[in-house]
Amino acid sequence: AATMPPAGDQSSDRRADAVILEALITDQPQNDLIPKLARGLLAHRVRGRWLNTQENAFVLLALKRYFEAYEEVTPDFVARAWLGAQYAGGHEFRGRTTERHAIDVPMHYLAERGGTQELLLAKDGAGRMYYRIGLRYAPRELRLEPADYGFAVERAYEAVEKPGDVRRDPDGTWRVKAGALVRVRLALVAPSRRYHVALVDPLPAGLEPLNPELAVTGSVPRDPDEAPRPGGWWWWVRPWYEHQNMRDERVEAFTPLLWEGGYNYSYVARATTPGAFVAPPARAEEMYNPETFGRSASDRMVVE
Repeated sequence: AATMPPAGDQSSDRRADAVILEALITDQPQNDLIPKLARGLLAHRVRGRWLNTQENAFVLLALKRYFEAYEEVTPDFVARAWLGAQYAGGHEFRGRTTERHAIDVPMHYLAERGGTQELLLAKDGAGRMYYRIGLRYAPRELRLEPADYGFAVERAYEAVEKPGDVRRDPDGTWRVKAGALVRVRLALVAPSRRYHVALVDPLPAGLEPLNPELAVTGSVPRDPDEAPRPGGWWWWVRPWYEHQNMRDERVEAFTPLLWEGGYNYSYVARATTPGAFVAPPARAEEMYNPETFGRSASDRMVVE
């Protein structure tokens, strides 16, 4: 459930964050929480503003203080990167722009050298440099264990019409009757507040999701675990996600803000194609900070 306090409510997390940001800048200017607080305040904007005039005032004053302390100097520098003894590349940044520059290092370059290699970043000139280091890779094995780097994700399949339509072998393989309806359940846990979160569940090739927004789909069986909407106050009860996409090969749910806690998401699919398939892990991540992510285990499914 999600509720919105009235404009005159004296409690405001955004206002508290703004006050803390200003206090840290004054007392502990090197504190690692400072850029996180600034990013969090920016991420809480809705249509370019915050909840009310009080929040707008406190947040804008705090962000002005942040700008004066860390970004008042106009960028005029050259950024360079070295990987081990090899120069990886560089770029000049002149003036205030939203320009970004990426340096890609092939994975085979890292694999051929092996061992630990030092990555060195250097800035020559005035201004503040922001950077991100990421690694894109493909796993060697199709069977992956769960991973928690900011989210915990679990996935399970269950029968919709007859209990015997979906069962699980002792080795973890899911067996589904061809033509049966399958309810896919995802459980998501966030230990702290997250921004711009995407929950993506790739489907095994033998399943096809039922999209309730399409007229040709017909009625989708209701989730028995879903709480009924309370009469005339139904608008106070909303799902944790803002919108969802149901595609041929995956189902997605998105939200710009996710508070700490546990969340559930489910949908119904039909087993359309007999065969043995791999279901890649369900994954949750902050879209603009993909190093904050988590995944379920991969699954093997047999439609028969």
